[in-house]
Order: sequence, then C-alpha cells, then structure tokens
Amino acid sequence: MGRVTERRRIVRIRDGRADTRADTLVAEEPLEIRLNGKPLAITMRTPGDDFALAAGFLVSEGVIGAAEEVAGIAYCAGATADGGNTYNVVDVRLAPGVEVPDITLERNVYTTSSCGLCGKASLDAVRTTTRWPVADEPPLRLAPELLSALPDRLRAAQQVFDRTGGLHAAALFDEHGELLDVREDVGRHNAVDKVVGRALRSGRLPLSRGVLLVSGRASFELVQKCAMAGVPVLAAVSAPSSLAVDLAAETGITLVGFLRGPNMNIYANPDRVTLPSP
Repeated sequence: MGRVTERRRIVRIRDGRADTRADTLVAEEPLEIRLNGKPLAITMRTPGDDFALAAGFLVSEGVIGAAEEVAGIAYCAGATADGGNTYNVVDVRLAPGVEVPDITLERNVYTTSSCGLCGKASLDAVRTTTRWPVADEPPLRLAPELLSALPDRLRAAQQVFDRTGGLHAAALFDEHGELLDVREDVGRHNAVDKVVGRALRSGRLPLSRGVLLVSGRASFELVQKCAMAGVPVLAAVSAPSSLAVDLAAETGITLVGFLRGPNMNIYANPDRVTLPSP
C-alpha cells in the first residue's frame, strides 16, 4: 500500500533567511479501476481506502447500489520493476446476476485530482438515473446553527491536512450534526467516493438522513454523487458551479455554498433549512 504522505527536501525562506529542511507532502498516485477484469477508469488519488474509492465510484456511475452486488474487490496486476506490487490497480468483481455495463470508449474515462470525470461524451451521459431518489420521510430540517458548526468539525478531523496542507476532505454528518465519517484525498471527488464507498460496503445506502460537507467548491459531479447515494444535503465552504445548482434543483438536493461561520448561501431547495425571520 502506498503511503499517504512523503518527505522531500526543500529550501525554505522565512523573513529573509533561507534554510534546507524536510517537508511533508501529500502522496499522489494513479489508481486504475477495473470491473470484472476490464479497465474502466484511472484516477489520480491519495493512496488509502482504495476499495471504498472504487466502490463509491461505481455507485456514482450507477453500476452498483448495494453491498451484496459486489462479489469482491482486490488489488491485482501492477508490478514494480523488482517484482513488488504497486497497489495501484483495483479489480471489482460483481456478484452473479448483476448486470455488467457496456464498457466502451464513452465510459472509459481518465480522472484527475482537480476536475474529476472529464471524459463524459455528453452532459446527458452524466445525468445518470439514481436508484435512490432524494426523499424526506419524515422531512429533514436543519438549523443554520447546526450547519455553521460543521466546517470546524471537519477541519478538526483532517489529520493529514494538518501535516501537509494539501488535501481536500469530505465529511458525512447525520441530521443532528454528528460526524459519521471523514475521508481525505488530493481530489475532492475521490474523498466523496471514499465516503460513499464505505457507506455502501457497510450496508448504509441510501444516505437519506445525511449531510455531506466538502472542503472546497461544489461541482456538478459532487451533486451527482450525492444524488446517486441518496444524500439530501450537500454543503461546501466555497462556491458551487451553475450546473451544480441546476442539478441540485432538479434532483431535490439542498445545496449550500460559502458555509463560513454563521454565513451561508442556499442555492437550491432551501426548505430543509429553518430560515431565520427577515
């Protein structure tokens, strides 16, 4: 298994003085995801939780939606020059009877740590129909004060960020603000996949009473991942894109941006947040 962090020698300049020292960097390595032995995608990620990452990716692609649909996940080929394993190739085997999607060039994608899925043939191909439509039974209601407290709880749980300053994070909270899971990665889409994948493997999908918080901006892809996992609320400390807002409105997801202290913008489906009087 690759390391989450690596050490490098750097020259540091502070207050006009230079010195040489070791610095801790977040590791970034490629992960090839295979489905029943056939290559499906390559993503640049921080090593760790690779099986959850692969499972979460397949949830967002609409391939699987329950733990029993996966027969097994294992590292496979990817040997180094000295015969060791790079642990950079994961094969997901579907359970008997689970339909294998048509893996064509249209689906075979290369993902980066910055943008996520960039190889989609068209916007329509991304609007995958979820098996977990967002629905509140009973209705989910969140106080602004509860949402305001979540970024500090996420930040306190970012162990690797404290050492590197170079990781995104995704955190899953329940409707009472209790932290259920947090994952870090160089790609925020990978961090979300790791959270979703861990939920799938423990039989907790759909996440119908969950709030997902991401450490950066809210992209179309992150809203899509929430829709595919049944997450009703997505919050981000930075801005959403216009397409993310459109998809959230379309799928019924409450989308919160610029969540900083007591301030926030609600871009879609504000009914889940108890609004203060004007």
